[in-house]
Amino acid sequence: MEKEEEHKSKNNETKLNEESQNNEGNKEELKEIPPEEKILELEDKLTRAFAEMENQRRRFEKEKEDAFEYGGYSFAKEALNLIDNLERSKKILESDEKLKDTLALKKTLEHLEIINKDLISIFTKNNIKPIECLNKKLDPNLHQAMMEIEDDQKEPGTIVQEIQKGFIIKDRLLRPSLVGVSKKKQDAGQESHENKEKKEVK
Repeated sequence: MEKEEEHKSKNNETKLNEESQNNEGNKEELKEIPPEEKILELEDKLTRAFAEMENQRRRFEKEKEDAFEYGGYSFAKEALNLIDNLERSKKILESDEKLKDTLALKKTLEHLEIINKDLISIFTKNNIKPIECLNKKLDPNLHQAMMEIEDDQKEPGTIVQEIQKGFIIKDRLLRPSLVGVSKKKQDAGQESHENKEKKEVK
């Protein structure tokens, strides 16, 4: 019995010694990272967190500005149909043979012009402006060429016809101007030569 008790007590001592050694080893591991390094690590994490917060704040500010500046973009684009329809109505009335040279036509066109000017004025107050394009060089950022018109008086690529008015909102394109641009007239001889070449290719 005594031997057993001695054996147990020795085992317990051994376990206690091992645990104390393990604890000391853990303490040494914990002591391996100096406080200065821990502070630097925490400072780094804090700096990153502040940078992320600042980025989010800037993103939010930009989104807020865009919403304020361009919030009416879709509405403005749809509202341009009113101007287009007024323009079409004017052309239809002007080309009607029965109404030509009548007082009724003259008065109607005057009223349509007033409405058109009012619409443009409302748009301008809201930073929606028509693009001036006639006699200017074609700019792909603002204009879309729909046709070429022979004209020796203008430099090639000059806008000589506006098919549909374009608009910008602030500094963004709302819709491009649809235009006709000038090109040099071809000589009859050159034209027939090109036609002959096309036939040969076929």
